[in-house]
Amino acid sequence: MNMTTAYLKSPKRLRDLNGFGPRSEEILAEVDIHSVEDFMAIDPYDLYAKIKPMKGMGLNSIYSIIGARENISWLEIAKTRKDEILMRLDDLGLAPK
Repeated sequence: MNMTTAYLKSPKRLRDLNGFGPRSEEILAEVDIHSVEDFMAIDPYDLYAKIKPMKGMGLNSIYSIIGARENISWLEIAKTRKDEILMRLDDLGLAPK
C-alpha cells in the first residue's frame, strides 16, 4: 500500500495525521517540516535522526512517525514491528544504548 494513500481523505495539517497533534507540529517545525507533503517526502529514519537529539524523543518517536505515515496507531507499530525497527536503527547507528 502506498503510504500517501493509506488515508481515505488527505490530511491537510500535520496534526491531522494519526497520533499527531499540536506538539508534533511544533517538534517537526524545529526540523523544517511544515506540511504533510514535507513529512511524507522525508524518510522516517532520516526524520528520526533529526529529532532524536531533542528532549523527550525516544523510540516512541519513530513508532509515531511510521504510524502517522501509514495511518496506524504508534502502539500497533511498536507491538508488531519493534524488532524490525530496532534492527534498522542499529544499522544506522541510531539504536538506543
